[in-house]
Amino acid sequence: MSGLLIRPRIRPRVAVVLVYTAAMCMNGLDSTIVNPALYTIAGDFGRPLSAANTVETAFLVALAVGLPVAGWLGDRFGTKRVFLGALTAFTIASAVCGLAPDLTTLVVARAVQGLAGGLLTPVGMTLLFRAFPPHERMKLAKVLIVPTALMPALGPPLGGLLTEHLSWHWLFFVNVPIGTAAVLLGVFGLREHVEGPEGKFDTVGFWLATPALGLLTYALGFGPSQGWTRPAVAVSAALGSVLLVAAVLHQVRAKTPLLKLKLLADRVYGSASALAGVTAAGLMGVLFVFPLLYQASLGASALDAGLSVFPEAVGLMLASQVVDRLLPKLGPRLLTVPALLVAAAVFATLAIPGVAENAWSVRGLMFLIGLVLGTAVLTVQISGFESIGPADMGQAMGLFQIVRTLGGALGIAACAAVIGGGHVTEAAADPGPYRTAVWVTAALVAAGALIALRLPREAPQPPPFDDEDAPPPGEGLAADEAPAVKG
Repeated sequence: MSGLLIRPRIRPRVAVVLVYTAAMCMNGLDSTIVNPALYTIAGDFGRPLSAANTVETAFLVALAVGLPVAGWLGDRFGTKRVFLGALTAFTIASAVCGLAPDLTTLVVARAVQGLAGGLLTPVGMTLLFRAFPPHERMKLAKVLIVPTALMPALGPPLGGLLTEHLSWHWLFFVNVPIGTAAVLLGVFGLREHVEGPEGKFDTVGFWLATPALGLLTYALGFGPSQGWTRPAVAVSAALGSVLLVAAVLHQVRAKTPLLKLKLLADRVYGSASALAGVTAAGLMGVLFVFPLLYQASLGASALDAGLSVFPEAVGLMLASQVVDRLLPKLGPRLLTVPALLVAAAVFATLAIPGVAENAWSVRGLMFLIGLVLGTAVLTVQISGFESIGPADMGQAMGLFQIVRTLGGALGIAACAAVIGGGHVTEAAADPGPYRTAVWVTAALVAAGALIALRLPREAPQPPPFDDEDAPPPGEGLAADEAPAVKG
């Protein structure tokens, strides 16, 4: 009996869902939970607020830096190994952040968190999508929406609550038990997949794409608050743009590129990636500018303005139910195009004079934004990888996340440019420029409806003889002892 392998008690698919959700909730929460505590952190360390802002700068820039190499690392060393390694690093860095005796230690640990987080999202989604064939991915709507919608929305109020009633250290300590449990579950429950990329590592592509994304993220993230003419922002924007163009030219010509940009030539995946960028620009733009409009119109506090957009997260949660029920019946195109048009109309309604002055109108419209735009975003995210095979899934996920990240940053930057001057630390008395910026976000979402016409009409269909409980070829009874699979 020594040759027999014992099947794990937790089904691999269940393990993937649980580990992915836990990791992405940690990552999503950490992207916003620190913001309310920056004043307290600065005071505790006796440093100015501008110095404490490097806590967020380090996280965001490091997160962008990790994205280009995520797909290659997962293919080369295995998605399970890379994902659990990144999750372990994220958890340890969280503990170090909570114990940090000075600001320098906190910033360095926060950078490690961001770098690990940049690997977690694309590699985690690769694990998830490889575990479910295209026709079963509609089940994932409820899984994908929790970390991407609810957690970032809960971050600011939870961060304020923990900081006020415990201490800012607990913003990071909450990750430790969750991350530890997720790593242990992943060790015993996840299956390994090693794709084994052909050719050598694209060193030139790495040194072009990685700093390009880091510099552009810094410029787009901090230009609105610090001013576009500030030397650090201006130089980062210019140098990052040059490196990005050089990276694209190199990736197209390289035999074994770090990022397979040729995947964007696929009709479905290319359209989905473009939609991800456009919808992220619209959503992040409106979530950035509308609280400012709310303050300009009503003289509301920053906390009230932040809470005004919270119903959007509730709508996003319900969107997962809509996608689960309607996507199999309507198909990606028929579900996405109307949803984007309705979302654009709701965005435009927010810019109408008199609407922002009514708190309940704002809450209702924000709920609708989450519901209809969330329906479109989830549909695109689920159906966009239908034509991507397992061999390219890691690369496709990394590229998709890069486009979405840059799209969101560009949306915020565009709104800041419309507001004028790039300085948005205080709401202006005249709400006109803010309304114009909201119209820009509505136009972006409406443009997405044109791109959505390229999505497939039919939802993915199951193969004639499908056994969802059958393990993939080469993956034996023991999930953690199965041999590596290629393709």
